[in-house]
Amino acid sequence: MAKKIASARISQESSKLLKELNDSLPFDKELYQEDIKGSKAHAYMLMKQGIITPQDYEDIENGLEEILQEIEEGIFTLDGGEEDIHMAIESRLTSKIGDAGKRLHTARSRNDQVAVDFRMYVLRHDKEIASLLMDLIETITDIANNNTDTLLPGMTHLQHAQPINFGYHMMAYASMFKRDYERFTESFERNNYSPLGCAALAGTPHPIDRQETSNRLGFKEPTLNCLDSVSDRDFALEILFNISVLMMHISRLSEELILWSTSEFGFIRLSDKHATGSSIMPQKKNPDIPELLRGKTGRAYGNLISLLTVMKGLPLAYNKDTQEDKEGVFDSVKTAELSLRVLNEMLDEMQVNKTAMENACAKGHLSATDLADYLVKVKGLPFRDAYHIVGNVVNFAEELGKDISQMSIDELKSVDSRIDEDACSVLDNISSMNARNSEGGTSVSSTKKQIEKMQKWIEENR
Repeated sequence: MAKKIASARISQESSKLLKELNDSLPFDKELYQEDIKGSKAHAYMLMKQGIITPQDYEDIENGLEEILQEIEEGIFTLDGGEEDIHMAIESRLTSKIGDAGKRLHTARSRNDQVAVDFRMYVLRHDKEIASLLMDLIETITDIANNNTDTLLPGMTHLQHAQPINFGYHMMAYASMFKRDYERFTESFERNNYSPLGCAALAGTPHPIDRQETSNRLGFKEPTLNCLDSVSDRDFALEILFNISVLMMHISRLSEELILWSTSEFGFIRLSDKHATGSSIMPQKKNPDIPELLRGKTGRAYGNLISLLTVMKGLPLAYNKDTQEDKEGVFDSVKTAELSLRVLNEMLDEMQVNKTAMENACAKGHLSATDLADYLVKVKGLPFRDAYHIVGNVVNFAEELGKDISQMSIDELKSVDSRIDEDACSVLDNISSMNARNSEGGTSVSSTKKQIEKMQKWIEENR
């Protein structure tokens, strides 16, 4: 029986069931670019430190480059009998260049090898997701900029509350996604440290230079403690958490897009290329994209909880349990990146029905709080008294079948004689919206300031 590269101690052939349970090549082949990049850096350091010869390094470098090309051209398909991506590439390299390939693994273990591969993958996608988020924030900010004077019912408890503008509403989402962007970029900075050279758990007696490999791979510097480094998966948990929060924000926006696209609301219209029809009802136009985005949030949550559960009871250092760290991350990363691309495209082509939004503001007594504020500021009433007076005004408006903004001065005064003609101006929804001119508020001028700040931030962080 031919022994596997990494089975010196094992004398019997592995059970087929063990192989099925153990082998990770079907999914960790996703890391082939990182594995080859890490091996090149490691080989260069070994040569520089005099651990391997320059000829060995040249053979390894050329062999790895050939393997990379073979994988990307489909010649080497990574579906052979090796148990993981590391052994698959090392085996292929040894078959191509002989003993030099066997020397590549000097002063390293698969423990630090997978740690550096996986970390590089996560860091790469931290940056990719941040870039996609920046595109989305810019699109949303552009929508906001075009709708600072579009009245919209602001809601709490999904009930009409106060008049706002649609640009202001969209800036709330721009602010959410800005926090997401910052989480991914901060995670990149926090985790940009190289575990390569930690070997199995305790370092190595070979005279390696971890700073050299760290520099060549683009890390800030080597990790501090090898025992921690080979068992740490905080960077993977962070990207899963960050994606979960991102998907929650996407889901909240998706929920509103779904509501707004209904006949009952009619606030927006999605392009036909971002909707589907019904197999039986010819009139249907279904908002499948936001529904799918809302649904995919659950799987992102599941991937986070899964890895948290895997890690919660593991002793130091490496344990095979951590093989379960990758599939969930790969899945969440692909889900997040696709979700951001399709959401950005859909929003960019979305049509806003300003008239429907403005008409909806004539329901729900959105300016009721303004009348209470008027009674406080102009008439000197305690707010709680004003609050109850306006409650009575609303009840009377309901009896009349009117919105409070449509009531005449005589109707208002019939409820409380202290309400004068100047109260009518504060009940106007546009005036109500623009009265909220405090920093971060919904007035047109305040919304424009928010947009200007966001545009400046986008320019500075592009």
